[in-house]
Amino acid sequence: MEQYIIKGGNQLNGEVEIGGAKNAALAILAASIMTDETVTIENLPNVRDINVMLQAIEEIGAMVDRIDDHTVKINGSYIRDVVVDNEFIRRIRASYYLIGALLGKYKKAEVALPGGCDIGSRPIDLHIKGFRAMGAKVDIAHGLVAAEASELVGTHIYLDKVSVGATINIMMAAAMAQGKTVIENAAKEPHVVDVANFLNSMGANIRGAGTDVIRIVGVEKLHKTEYSVIPDQIEAGTFMFAVAATGGDVLVKDVIPKHLEATTAKLLEAGCKVEEFDDAVRIISNGKLHHTQVTTLPYPGFPTDMQPQMAVLLGLAEGTSTVTESIFENRFKYVDELTRMGADIKVESNIAIINGVQRYTGARVNAPDLRAGAALVIAGLVAEGITVIDDIYYIERGYERFEQKLSGIGARIEKVSDEKEIQKFILKVS
Repeated sequence: MEQYIIKGGNQLNGEVEIGGAKNAALAILAASIMTDETVTIENLPNVRDINVMLQAIEEIGAMVDRIDDHTVKINGSYIRDVVVDNEFIRRIRASYYLIGALLGKYKKAEVALPGGCDIGSRPIDLHIKGFRAMGAKVDIAHGLVAAEASELVGTHIYLDKVSVGATINIMMAAAMAQGKTVIENAAKEPHVVDVANFLNSMGANIRGAGTDVIRIVGVEKLHKTEYSVIPDQIEAGTFMFAVAATGGDVLVKDVIPKHLEATTAKLLEAGCKVEEFDDAVRIISNGKLHHTQVTTLPYPGFPTDMQPQMAVLLGLAEGTSTVTESIFENRFKYVDELTRMGADIKVESNIAIINGVQRYTGARVNAPDLRAGAALVIAGLVAEGITVIDDIYYIERGYERFEQKLSGIGARIEKVSDEKEIQKFILKVS
């Protein structure tokens, strides 16, 4: 079992490049099978979830040609099966995007119920509500979601709760439905806009993505396209917070600064300096952090996927801070692990009350999920002594070459696979 081993205490300096957005790429890969022509997708992150999605698409018959680590050509004309089910696809949350894609194109889909990180209840009732409103019959049995329609018909859909997954899924199905669909209370996240732009580049007619009302006029068929995925705002934010915690001066490249505004605002409140450029942000930190309050909200609010990283930062800030989690109820599972490193955090309901400490100390900890795992890496970078992080499988679901990128800006971190390699690292850094 692979682990990260970290010797804390190094400032981070230099430049780091950010990859494509995992959450946008997963939905775009699903949507790519909606045409019978060849689609080229660039700036794909080379992470586990992406590879699982590509494997699932290939298993139902699509032609998948991996040009390089970050580019793929897909042709959906060879699809012979609308049943998507294997042990790997059940582990990722984004499997449900294949329901919208297959239902839109073939008017039929059977897809394994989604898995992903255990960060709380993420029901797909809003997705099902949308499909049913367009005329599909939807059943859940034997761990599969089965959806079928003789014809999908455009309609007016109000989402009771802002949901990125439901917004994208309904948008995909509606792109090839008859007539006009209106989605109200739609999610406004950058990856919703990216998927809409991708579908439009294939000939879809989608307007209003990025606002809370999306209007879609269905088309009969979609055509080939070449498309580049947007940069990953969560990967960028993670590196920004790593610099803030450890101190240093890093240029985070290949980003869209507008997507990082909520993250940047909190870094400024915490006492860091942030400079924005056209496609980069520079973070300068002296490691002296101020307390603040944070509440996670749908975009353009502070992202729930940055909440654990923020808590690690505030654990080192002077005074008392609070972090309120309004999206997922299980998002504080990392608190016990962080407490083992010396943090002073108490969780009451959906609020973490954080009293800043002088320093963290190295310990052996487990990554409970993707973003919490990344947050524990940040804690290890700033901790005194050696930190070993187990279950890095979660982290690798969403961060490409994480340890190499961190090493490139001055971190002492390595991926190891046994106790012998751990001892070797300790000898090397001591």
